[in-house]
Amino acid sequence: MPYIAFAVLTGWCAVLSLFDLRHRRLPNALTGWGAFAVFGYALFTTQFTAAAAGAALLAAPYLAVHLVAPASLGAGDAKLAVGLGAAAGLGGAQTWVWAALAGPVFTAGIASVMVVRRWFAPGMRVRRETVAHGLSMCLATLIALAGPSG
Repeated sequence: MPYIAFAVLTGWCAVLSLFDLRHRRLPNALTGWGAFAVFGYALFTTQFTAAAAGAALLAAPYLAVHLVAPASLGAGDAKLAVGLGAAAGLGGAQTWVWAALAGPVFTAGIASVMVVRRWFAPGMRVRRETVAHGLSMCLATLIALAGPSG
């Protein structure tokens, strides 16, 4: 992926991540237009099939989890999976697999740290927190695309 395209993707991910951390939601305008831009880029570079396959393969399990347990994974994460899956698909199969697997691993790591923090601060009043998964999805995709196979 050329540096300019990677920089635009990074900017999109930064805006999405900040919004998700602050509001715990991902707006349709950001996820939809970003996915549209990734597909436009893929069409321009004649890699539309790879982007479509990556998007479908990542969005399907996210959508399934959201439909089964909506409180555990938001609809915004499922919609974000379309754009990020397409972007990771542009990097090839190995890049896509790393991006798809690393996102949930990052989120699980963050959640584990939060649980351990509660254990070691039993007297401290800690509110029940949720983990914004969009940040992990974005980081995983960007790291996978920046790696040697991306």
